[in-house]
Amino acid sequence: MKLVFATTNPHKADEIREILGPFGVSVQALSDVSKRVPEPKENAETLEGNARLKAIAYATALGMVCLADDSGLEVEALDGAPGVHSARYAGVEGTRAERDQANRNKLVAELETLGAVDRTARLVCTLCLADSQGNVLFETRGAAVARVVSEARGGQGFGYDAHLYLPDVGKTIAELSAEEWNARSHRGAAARALAEWLTKNAR
Repeated sequence: MKLVFATTNPHKADEIREILGPFGVSVQALSDVSKRVPEPKENAETLEGNARLKAIAYATALGMVCLADDSGLEVEALDGAPGVHSARYAGVEGTRAERDQANRNKLVAELETLGAVDRTARLVCTLCLADSQGNVLFETRGAAVARVVSEARGGQGFGYDAHLYLPDVGKTIAELSAEEWNARSHRGAAARALAEWLTKNAR
């Protein structure tokens, strides 16, 4: 099975390749495809909606089977924020690294103002697979639970990972190896559900 993972985020592309590869799925990122397609506007109100609109837009534009995701962090004390706005929570422009840093700073600052609150957070990944005609073939959601800590730890992750602590292993996500995190991540859970579906349904 060959598919295009519709993302410009190299970290996400690597993670999906590592998870789906053992199932015989060959994954190309958008950077591997010669045709350049305008990035669709992610204006849905849910993570599922954004994943769906991206999968359909890229699949029809490229004429290829496309997988798209939308992921977010839902923090209990912030009533589920940043949620669907996770990638641009701080509302700043700049490089991906600059946006990520601003988002992390805002998250920590928001929680600090609340004092001693429950810092439980859920990382959520939604995946949508669409065929070359834009028909949705499969959708799924994966989740992973962590706790937000104020001090950044580790250098392996991206996004909010350095502030997301996993009590059962005593590390943040950014302190785990790719293999350790893929085995328990929100994206890993969603990708494994997709791989199971593909093994039963792909031709």
